[in-house]
Amino acid sequence: MNGRTTVWDDPIEEVKNGKTYFMPCLESHWPLDLVIIMLGTNGLKARFGLTAFDIAQGVCALVSTAQHINLCTSGVAPTALLLAPPPLGKLTVFAEMFEGAQAKSGKLGPYYWAIAEERGCAFYDTSTVIASSDIDGIHFEKDEHAKLGDALAGKVREMIG
Repeated sequence: MNGRTTVWDDPIEEVKNGKTYFMPCLESHWPLDLVIIMLGTNGLKARFGLTAFDIAQGVCALVSTAQHINLCTSGVAPTALLLAPPPLGKLTVFAEMFEGAQAKSGKLGPYYWAIAEERGCAFYDTSTVIASSDIDGIHFEKDEHAKLGDALAGKVREMIG
């Protein structure tokens, strides 16, 4: 869903807290072999006043949730794959909403990598294959979605065989 944060309530765009949605979503798709998480860009909105570190800690909470979802019922947790979103491009229409976010967005990849190491989950830096749109600096164009899909298909095959 567009506009979703990791763990923060948005006072303007309500019901976009990823944490409150995450567990019901996981449970509705149970059992799971793999959970792929790529959130964090919306935490860069100026109204939240978060650091890249804070955003990474929010995604860490989601990884932890994914890693424990099936433990109570089946004893087997799904594998988690954490994706770092690419840094923001040149902001246009969302420039004021994301004021100061470009510099922070470039720090997400290293923080996400550290969380993946800490949590023992797989990691993929999407900036190695895609870039944010030149139109708004945030979203991905159709060809970027295709490139990311191709890259992740290979990664997923590698992970689950």
